[in-house]
Amino acid sequence: MKTAQDYLAAANAAVPKLDIADGIAKHEEGSALFIDVRDGLEIAASGTIAGALRIPRGFMEFAADENTAVYNPALKKDGEIILVCGAGGMAALTGLTLTEMGFTNVHNVGGFSSWKDAGGPTEA
Repeated sequence: MKTAQDYLAAANAAVPKLDIADGIAKHEEGSALFIDVRDGLEIAASGTIAGALRIPRGFMEFAADENTAVYNPALKKDGEIILVCGAGGMAALTGLTLTEMGFTNVHNVGGFSSWKDAGGPTEA
């Protein structure tokens, strides 16, 4: 039987972790799509990365599948996607899901508080 740690270890092995400084540089370049996978209440309380899409982890499969009515066309299979959450775990798990769905350039930048503490651009 698998544990939460087993799932997290598999996700961390499959989804490259992006250093915050590198994530901020990518944000400045405008070369990647940033997605905050936390729920709306968490984002409302803390803010998020400037310009990030807000797609909760539990909804990602539907938003990323072009065969659903709620597909988000900003999600491109070959586009660079950088995920953020509260501490990095949900971003890793979401990244694993996206890679299993055929997305080829997915990274986990970790937790939003680390981004904010490093001076990354934010919005309410």
